[in-house]
Parts: sequence; structure tokens; C-alpha cells
Amino acid sequence: MALLHIQATHQPMGDEMTCGYRGDIRLNEPMARHTSWRCGGVARRFLLPADLEDLQAMLHDLPAGEPLLWLGLGSNLLVRDGGFAGSVIAMQGVTRQLERIAVDQVYVGAGVPGAKLAKFCAREGLYGAEFFAGIPGLVGGALAMNAGAFGGETWRHVVSVETLNRQGELRRRDASDYQVAYRSVRGPADEYFVAATLRFGTQRPQQAVDIKQLLAKRAATQPVGTANCGSVFRNPPGDHAARLIEQCGLKGKRIGGAVVSQKHANFIINEGDASAADIEALIAQVRQRVARQTGITLQTEVRIVGEPA
Repeated sequence: MALLHIQATHQPMGDEMTCGYRGDIRLNEPMARHTSWRCGGVARRFLLPADLEDLQAMLHDLPAGEPLLWLGLGSNLLVRDGGFAGSVIAMQGVTRQLERIAVDQVYVGAGVPGAKLAKFCAREGLYGAEFFAGIPGLVGGALAMNAGAFGGETWRHVVSVETLNRQGELRRRDASDYQVAYRSVRGPADEYFVAATLRFGTQRPQQAVDIKQLLAKRAATQPVGTANCGSVFRNPPGDHAARLIEQCGLKGKRIGGAVVSQKHANFIINEGDASAADIEALIAQVRQRVARQTGITLQTEVRIVGEPA
């Protein structure tokens, strides 16, 4: 059921129309500024809505069939050097609500960082959200891909979600409306997550680990502080992508400024001058080598969009 629908009063958006909203619309925005790999071409439009109503108005005014790219912190994204010929929607400032709404439930906007959600739940005496501290992105992205870390997964906690479609209509949907698997979420087409109700435990588990311990483990095992996107490949059933990549002797493998991390083989680092083409070529070489030597074809966890230069 639609919860809210706002009819925009603007004319359909053209490249020359970038005002009339409370937020901002930039033309030909370099995506290297907005992705954790710090590379990539320009977006034709870059939307920075002031809030949810502003986003609804922008969506309503976009040309029919305009390609859309929903952006959180850019931590799981590679934009090719030719850029993105559509509109990028930056969600970080749009839906930032975070509140406890029941004994065991939290309402959280898609624009809330995972680390902030983890710390909020810790303060509230809720358990099971600690793994969100290891997800370098926003809750919206975690919902879209069933992100996980340290053995936890996002959709184990989802009660319901709120979504927005291209017509600016908000809907509330139960978790049962989605098919969820490892790093995979399938649901109604052309709807985008804007908020969720999540359920967590109220009793401290015997094996509870606090956020500081998890972050220390992350810093000890991952190349924190470098330009990377997190895990590049999904773990195949019963195994780990990093183990297979290391087994194939690929740590330190380089193309241009892109290199497979010596610290964690499932990370590719931009050492400062890597192009998106360098990174994509290295991803392809790693996949080919692992497939040839082990018979296992790794699937990417990172999303690759846009056109080659």
C-alpha cells in the first residue's frame, strides 16, 4: 500500500534544470569523489536531495527511462572510466532516522551508516547488530545486497522495509516479500530501499563480542585505510575467495595502479593512480586464474556500472 505520494510542481528535468529543489543537482560530477576506490568517470547528473520529499520530487521530474544509480558510501561500487549516462542518487543525507520503536526493534533509514547502527544498538542494550560495524556502507546498501560481516547478515534481522519507486510512491513491505540468499536479495522490480524495521536480541549472548574487538580484528586482517571496495568476490560455498586467490599466488598481482592486497587477497587496492579499467582488468585476471587452477569461478560482490572510456 502506498504510504505517501508527492506530486512535484516542477517541469520535467532537463540538463539545464538543476534548481528549484532544496537539495542540489550537479552535472558531469566525477564519481572518483564518491567511491572508495577513488576512480571512475563522471555521472551525467548527481542528485543530492535534502530529504525524502525532495527525492520524491526529483524522481517525479526525471525523464522517463532515465538510468538510475542509488549511491551510499560508494564502498561496493566500480564506475567505469567512461562514466554513468544517467542520474546518480546520493542517499547519505536523505533518510537518517534511527530510533528504537519496540523492546526488540529499531527503525533505521537507508542513509544511516552501518557503524552508526551498530553503536546505537550497543547503547540501547540490543544484541546482534555488532557486525554492522564491519560493513563500510549505508543501511540501504546492506539491505540491497544482504551485506554481512563477522558471521552476521542483514536480512536475518529484517521485519519490514519501506521502498520508493520511480513515481515517488512509498510502500511498506514485509520481509516475506523478498527472496534472500547469501549476498543476494530479490523483490519487487524498480523499488529502492529507504528504511527498515530490524529486530535484535535483548539478552546478551554467552559468546558476545563487542564492537571494539570486531574492529580490531578487521584492522588486523584487512587493508584498512587504503582505497579499496571491501571484498571483491563472494565466498563460494564451503570455501573462502581469499584462500583460493592466495593459493593461486595472486597476492601482489598488479595492473597499473591496481594491486591485490598482500594483507587480504580478496581486496584490490588503488595505490593512487589506478583507473577503473585497471581494476576491472585485474578482477578479470584473478577470476580467470582461479578458475583455471581450481575449477571454481568466483562471482563478484562489487557492482560494476557505466561505460568504458
